[in-house]
Amino acid sequence: MTTTPTKTPRPLRTVKSFVRRQGRLTLGQEKALETVWPVYGVEFKPEKLDLNTLFGRHAETILEIGFGNGDSLLQMAIKHPEKNYIGIEVHRPGIGHLLQNIEQTETRNIRVFCHDAIDVLKQQIPDHSLDRLQLFFPDPWHKTRHHKRRIVQPDFALLVAQKLKHGGLFHLATDWQNYAEHMLKVLNACHPFHNLSAENIFVPRPEERPLTKFEQRGHRLGHGVWDLLYQRN
Repeated sequence: MTTTPTKTPRPLRTVKSFVRRQGRLTLGQEKALETVWPVYGVEFKPEKLDLNTLFGRHAETILEIGFGNGDSLLQMAIKHPEKNYIGIEVHRPGIGHLLQNIEQTETRNIRVFCHDAIDVLKQQIPDHSLDRLQLFFPDPWHKTRHHKRRIVQPDFALLVAQKLKHGGLFHLATDWQNYAEHMLKVLNACHPFHNLSAENIFVPRPEERPLTKFEQRGHRLGHGVWDLLYQRN
């Protein structure tokens, strides 16, 4: 009697909130990735980091997911040298651009990851270690069938809450109204957080978030931007 071998079920594929876009590196970006990354880059390892050791000091620590070309992250770090900044991005030209500027401006209070932010948060960032987490203009995945790819989901909100100190802040911004409404619904339902808007809606752009060139162009074209600010209970 012939039996059919049992198939081993494949593990479920994790839905990613990003697509790796390699793009073309300039010579300056390529050089920065070779020479500056060893100083300010952090390689992914599935073990918790000691943030005080990472920066060589104890200071308020802000983490930004998806910093793009890093211009606004750099502005914040230069303006607040007393704070530590962690940036996570998967787009190598953007990382190279930021590393170039870190070297040129001699900014010392930034550390950079090139890896999936969910992995970094889960496996490398200690619980209750961050004073602020920033998520500015994430991919809106505007088609309905792609909404499952949006990074802001209930599980993600709980993960952020786990990494923030009590009283820590979660600041989000988007220029897609539908995504803004989605963020608002998810975060308002996440019990570890409370909305710092008195009406439980959006807030004016906080001074801590620099106004980007992209955003300025959007304002001129009449595009809206929605900021959300939550505090960890």
